Amino acid sequence: MTSIFGGSVAGRRVLITGAARGIGAALAKQLSAHGAKVALLGLESELLAQVARECGDAPWRYCDVSDRAQVEQAVEAVVGELGGLDVVVANAGVAKQLPLIGGDPEVMEQTLAVNVLGVYYTVRAAGAHIAHPDGYALMVSSLAAAIHLPLLGAYSASKAGVEALGDTLRHELRHTGARVGVAYFAELDTDMTSRGFGTEAARSLLGKATVSGVAPLGPAIDAVERAIARRRRQVVSPWWVAFVLPFRRIVQRITDLGLRRGVADALRIARTEATPFTTEQPRHTSRMDQHPPDRAPE
Repeated sequence: MTSIFGGSVAGRRVLITGAARGIGAALAKQLSAHGAKVALLGLESELLAQVARECGDAPWRYCDVSDRAQVEQAVEAVVGELGGLDVVVANAGVAKQLPLIGGDPEVMEQTLAVNVLGVYYTVRAAGAHIAHPDGYALMVSSLAAAIHLPLLGAYSASKAGVEALGDTLRHELRHTGARVGVAYFAELDTDMTSRGFGTEAARSLLGKATVSGVAPLGPAIDAVERAIARRRRQVVSPWWVAFVLPFRRIVQRITDLGLRRGVADALRIARTEATPFTTEQPRHTSRMDQHPPDRAPE
């Protein structure tokens, strides 16, 4: 069946999580500029409100994606304001270094809560709305789902989970005509990359560089826009990620050999180094008592 939208994003109603900055904010602005109707979910209300203003006063809500009730309420609210939904981009995610032995287990728990459960809650809430012949879900995974590095066990496990959810959802939505894509990004020029690799432990292991080098954000946003317009199964950035994915086991072995030295020192540093999540998270103990505003005060 031919999409009523053709190969354009114009007119599509798109919900984006993690839209306050980084990939989510850049994507929202570009899609809006090209005629899409966007709705935004995120944690940082002031930044989110600013992005919404730059998108023509797009609907937005504060939303902790690891809280299922918040996700359900926020999705229903913004879908109502959009008048329906064609695309959901499950982009919200966090990262923090973690030695699997001797590290803080709450890092693993919080990473899985946001990056796996948050994606699940998002597509669960949005799924009925995009289950039509022009519907599309894009789940933002990472090259870390395929290539696993020291100190990134929590992040890699979570992004492998996103990949699995995307592959499964593709089967479960096929009969509706909706399609599902999975995005795989290497290190992009975002706050997540700078905060995730800007640690003493990471510098001890890698020096001043990241594993693959930081790539510009623009081509990744262009790739996501094309993926939405054509409802693609896979989107990558930089381009070379597409060649790594089919050979992930070979590349993993090469990576293992290349990182044999320095891991012990990096682990020692990481066990005592105080680092934040790449996006500050709500405190678990206060979630039931928090009632953040749906929108910023007028």
